[in-house]
Amino acid sequence: RPVGEFSFQDKKGVNLGLPAWRGRVVLVNLWATWCAPCRREMPALDRLQKKLGGPDFEVVAISVDRKGLEASAAFLTETGVQSLALYVDPTSKALAALKAPGLPLTVLLDRNGHEIGRLIGPAEWDSPEAENLIRAALAETAAGP
Repeated sequence: RPVGEFSFQDKKGVNLGLPAWRGRVVLVNLWATWCAPCRREMPALDRLQKKLGGPDFEVVAISVDRKGLEASAAFLTETGVQSLALYVDPTSKALAALKAPGLPLTVLLDRNGHEIGRLIGPAEWDSPEAENLIRAALAETAAGP
């Protein structure tokens, strides 16, 4: 199913939206600096991006923290993140657009931007099971409808 539209910013303040990733499988993760489970989960998301990220797949981790860019950048540094890009949604509109009941929320999107799965709460995103899920989504969407 299609996901709701919302915009967010990169580290330079450029406005973006998920349509910019059409043609790729995307794992969208909503997080905040005050979210303890987000802190535990972030290194695994970073490792997943490092291992599988490329022209066909990207982890798009979006901070919905109202503290803004600097606090979110510091959080990524503190958690040892090196492979994830910094994206922020200081309006927190992503929470409503993705119907997030809490954080972290992770939504897997196919190449057309349609939701194919979601997880509320933290996960080991670099586990063999998670990697298999991503690889299956890549294979399925590469084959077409």
